[in-house]
Amino acid sequence: MTTTPPDDLSFPRQQARTGRFTRGAPRAATVSRDGSFVAFLRSASGTDPAAALWVLDVASGTERRVADPVELLAGGAEELSAAERARRERTREGGAGIVAYATDRAGRTAAFALSGRLFVVDLTDASAAGRELAVETPVVDPRPSPDGSLVAYVAGGALRVVGADGTNDRALVEPDGPDVTWGVAEFIAAEEMQRYRGYWWSPDGSRLLAARVDESPVQRWWVADPANPQTEPVPHAYPAAGTPNADVRLAIVPLDGDRVDVTWDRAVFEYLVTAGWHEDEPYVLVQSRDQRTTRLLTVDTATGETRLRVEDQDPVWVEIVPGVPDWCGDQLVTVADREGWRRLLLDGRVVTPDGLQLRTVRSVDDTGVLFTASTEPAEIHLWSAAPDGTLTQLTSGAGIHGGTRAGGTTVITSATLDAPGTRTEVRREGAAPVPIRSYAQRPVLEPRVELSRVTDRALPTALVLPRDHDPAGGPLPVLLDPYGGPHAQRVVASADAYLTSQWFADQGFAVVIVDGVGTPGRGYDVERAVAGDLATGVLADQVDALHALAAQRPELDLSRVAIRGWSFGGLLAALAVLCRPDVFHAAVAGAPVTDQRLYDTHYTERYLGDPTADHEAYERSSPLTYAATLERPLMLIHGLADDNVVAAHTLRMSSALLAAGRAHTVLPLSGVTHMTPQEEVAENLLLLQVEFLHAALA
Repeated sequence: MTTTPPDDLSFPRQQARTGRFTRGAPRAATVSRDGSFVAFLRSASGTDPAAALWVLDVASGTERRVADPVELLAGGAEELSAAERARRERTREGGAGIVAYATDRAGRTAAFALSGRLFVVDLTDASAAGRELAVETPVVDPRPSPDGSLVAYVAGGALRVVGADGTNDRALVEPDGPDVTWGVAEFIAAEEMQRYRGYWWSPDGSRLLAARVDESPVQRWWVADPANPQTEPVPHAYPAAGTPNADVRLAIVPLDGDRVDVTWDRAVFEYLVTAGWHEDEPYVLVQSRDQRTTRLLTVDTATGETRLRVEDQDPVWVEIVPGVPDWCGDQLVTVADREGWRRLLLDGRVVTPDGLQLRTVRSVDDTGVLFTASTEPAEIHLWSAAPDGTLTQLTSGAGIHGGTRAGGTTVITSATLDAPGTRTEVRREGAAPVPIRSYAQRPVLEPRVELSRVTDRALPTALVLPRDHDPAGGPLPVLLDPYGGPHAQRVVASADAYLTSQWFADQGFAVVIVDGVGTPGRGYDVERAVAGDLATGVLADQVDALHALAAQRPELDLSRVAIRGWSFGGLLAALAVLCRPDVFHAAVAGAPVTDQRLYDTHYTERYLGDPTADHEAYERSSPLTYAATLERPLMLIHGLADDNVVAAHTLRMSSALLAAGRAHTVLPLSGVTHMTPQEEVAENLLLLQVEFLHAALA
């Protein structure tokens, strides 16, 4: 269910006001261990950013709100600590209110941080409301113990614990240096490895496995606010390619007693991918700096010594897949690239077939493994693998599907091309599906999208035409609107993915979106094809797909071609006008990575290696190398508060263009990070891009 917007609302304003149509939609579902109820987050309307915590009773289908941020803060403004703002930036969280929560093993007790304060709530008590616990603040990442009697959390860099009744708040382990924190994920883990936590409760609740992060080896960058020169620059520990990472260690921290430090060869395996417990034994997954080897280690709780359980190696890089390792009964669940495809393994036995590319593991219990996978790259379906390896596809119809499961209850999310928004329903064997209501607004436009595969490489391609397009009016100027980089996909069977592209199309463009080399869903060779070069093949696929599509579609005017993109898409847009001015006549590059040496270790070194040893790969993949060749209009856009792709990328690019006497446009965004959540900024960015592109292609 979606709500109808006002008739006079423009799409740019609506998209900004609705948080890209995510507000009011249910998300972050957790199924109770017995499957009787589902907890989830949802705000009260399609324009309300503040999410509340809700519970759905599966048997009756009734929903009730169990924690309302407005009530809990008594109408006061939400205040975020620096640590919480950084955490939200890493998770790309643009909402407010209750943005994350954790539950005990049964799913009965939930804990969450709100405005730096700690709250708990009994999800099974219809009369219960969130209770604040008086603890040290600001609180980050609170998590109940497995039995719900305690809550661990991080404050001031210390890992702390308090009784769920608010008693006996104490520090279990405190920082032993000015740059040390316990229990949180470092920048690289959160930004590149999808690990957003830094501690894990033991099953019996007597101890925790905790990460100690020392950022003293990491170089310091300073993020300033040039619009307010009286404000001091903010130091940011940023591990750029070829520079030291944070020193990350693990320790077993008991509720009472001395901690036990975990040991492994950190000189070689400096990346902590994930950790946890299997029964009473801790485990840790580590990765080498060159990312060609991962090791799953088990930990002796008495000594902290580790022993090898599984090693995975790859000549290019070992892929990190969220959700593993885990255990299905006594079978170890892992994922590995084998014979060209990403496979699900049970105790080392491959259970998924050729042509089925695994995406993520969503949940694991004694009944089997719930995971997402693709046979057609534009579609992602939900699958289940039984302990004996029997596979069942749980979703059907072209779309992007996901979900979670526990206690025989499965929550399924589905986004398709034929309708906007994401639909969420709860399934339990023997019962009719129960929908979870969405209050998200319905977009004021509906995409007109055609998906195809072009060239001999079968490149996934989407074409978006104006909704009022009349072929008799002649061919249209073309706007390529890709991301184009590794580990991200734009051509998907979901209407919401094309809303902005449709708006650009309605301004008089034929919009083309291409997923080239490096993008997921098409197997090992396609993903690894960007190794050593993030420019040549990526750009060639955009050009080849454009020409192949134009040969089929006379609506495309190849004498007027522009390209726009953000982040890697900004890099690609800049490369396009610099290296192929014969094809591209204008570009808008938002937050572009122009100097690969300025981007982080884990991402950049995965593709380009060590900058001191692989100098040519970095030169080849950086738009700065080609600055002197610019002969087409180029607009550079950058948030000056961006701590991921720092503004230095655009400033260095502008300096190189100026030194070469090449005219260009720079649009600095004061106070804006890598995201652009501010309503006016998000709206006007779209309007200014259209104005620039129309003028450039006139």
